Amino acid sequence: MHTVRTGHGGYPHRPPGPGRPRTRPDHVVADKGYSSRAIRAHLRRRGIKATIPERVDQLAGRARRHERRCGFDKQVYRRRNVVERCFNRLKHWRGIATRYDKTAASFEAAVTLASTLLWLRPL
Repeated sequence: MHTVRTGHGGYPHRPPGPGRPRTRPDHVVADKGYSSRAIRAHLRRRGIKATIPERVDQLAGRARRHERRCGFDKQVYRRRNVVERCFNRLKHWRGIATRYDKTAASFEAAVTLASTLLWLRPL
């Protein structure tokens, strides 16, 4: 599942007290495995837009009950593939796949270095 933060809706909200600030994405892009009613209802309650394709059995059930289909933007879903392939290529780096680095800063540096080298490789 991928989350997209755009505009000021994705900025963290800082509740009083200790702990990490909560973040709420503006949009979620996921595959058919996350297409349940419960997940869609949870996202709707929180005001998060979802781009999740429906499974064939769900589509048949909606047609049988004469319900409308969920909104689905094919162009947004296609761009999800780019992110999936990027993660796949980054996982070829053993240190990134196993989260070998001790600190978040060194892990971020390793991801940045690997991403830069992958970006420069076709040149």
